Amino acid sequence: MDLFGGRVSESCLVERLGHYLRLTSREAAAFASIEGPERVYRRGAMIRREHDRAQELYVVNSGWLLSFVLLDDGSRQILRLHLPGDMVGLSCAAFNEATESLVALTDVKLSPVEKASLNRLFVEHPRLGALLFLIAQAEKVSLSDRLASLGRTSAKARVAALILDTVARLRVMNAELRDSFAFPLTQEEIGDATGLTAVHVNRMMRALVEEGLIARQANQLTILNEDRLAEVANYINRYAALDTDWLPPPTT
Repeated sequence: MDLFGGRVSESCLVERLGHYLRLTSREAAAFASIEGPERVYRRGAMIRREHDRAQELYVVNSGWLLSFVLLDDGSRQILRLHLPGDMVGLSCAAFNEATESLVALTDVKLSPVEKASLNRLFVEHPRLGALLFLIAQAEKVSLSDRLASLGRTSAKARVAALILDTVARLRVMNAELRDSFAFPLTQEEIGDATGLTAVHVNRMMRALVEEGLIARQANQLTILNEDRLAEVANYINRYAALDTDWLPPPTT
């Protein structure tokens, strides 16, 4: 297991999908066949800019990325954190240009996936295509939750929701993860994700610490009272389980 919650495996994407559905050996091999040679990026590296030609998706093998857009006033809005096991850039499958910029939040290892290779995957293994569709919908609902949070909840709730969403996603790849985990975001990055200033983020983090809900030391964060933190955030875990009963059978 690496520092940021990932595990060393033949395919981190297969491991993540296996959380929701037992894949056959043919299905696992199909995913492995579309992943290109692993690439390594250092913290802060720009992997792709908004409006760049987008012919690749990426499987995150280790480390954290973030996707963002720049607003007219020059400020940055972080759209999503990308963690080990994620397939990054599915939204770009609908467009020739990237809809967001991708930057390495930590040192990362990525396996590129050509968009064209998804065609073969969907045709030969429709159950895998349906599973990717399910996960994309779960991510869409999670983003809708965050949009509602940005517009209607307190600053403290926004920060609490970001923390809970992150740990919920890390647990998909690491069922043994309990309360403590690496949380390498700066106050500015938390602010860019929650629509707050760095000063406001600092106050909210201090408030959560003083209320006995979290503890933080350097890049390590510990959740001390998860039930209460979820109440503060009005958080719903969208990653624990998905309804896979309707999916087609695996290809034989």
